[in-house]
Amino acid sequence: MGSGPADAKFHVLAVDDSLIDRKLIERLLKSSSFQVTAVDSGSKALQFLGLQDDEKRDPQPTPVPPNHHQETEVNLIITDYCMPGMTGYELLRKIKESKSLNYIPVVIMSSENIPTRINRCLEEGAEEFFLKPVQMHDVNKLRPHLMRGKQSQETTKHQ
Repeated sequence: MGSGPADAKFHVLAVDDSLIDRKLIERLLKSSSFQVTAVDSGSKALQFLGLQDDEKRDPQPTPVPPNHHQETEVNLIITDYCMPGMTGYELLRKIKESKSLNYIPVVIMSSENIPTRINRCLEEGAEEFFLKPVQMHDVNKLRPHLMRGKQSQETTKHQ
């Protein structure tokens, strides 16, 4: 069975280099009673998820205790597309390539409506592509993805 009450808070990781956009998405998500962690770059998001590119720096990565991510379980990632350093697309690819995190639904946001970019993100595994400014009706579309992400996470855990 699933753990916790049905209305347990979902934890969304929001990634955007713009402070204004971050505050906006944070406010929208919180008003839908999501728990939000906001970071300002793709690499900070990976750090938070415990996915930093350790291989490059350290040939012997320290083993992560099995319950390491329990307290900061992320149920969905919503990320801006255009960010310095690592784009939302690159972040999406890293998540989808990761064995331990590829069940987390990823949603991409962008202020530019570029169909080729949107299609590329969706082909790479993004659940949704929102145009900014993100609205309340966009946030409402997240719920089914959150539910699905949680279910596939439960399945992964019990295999």
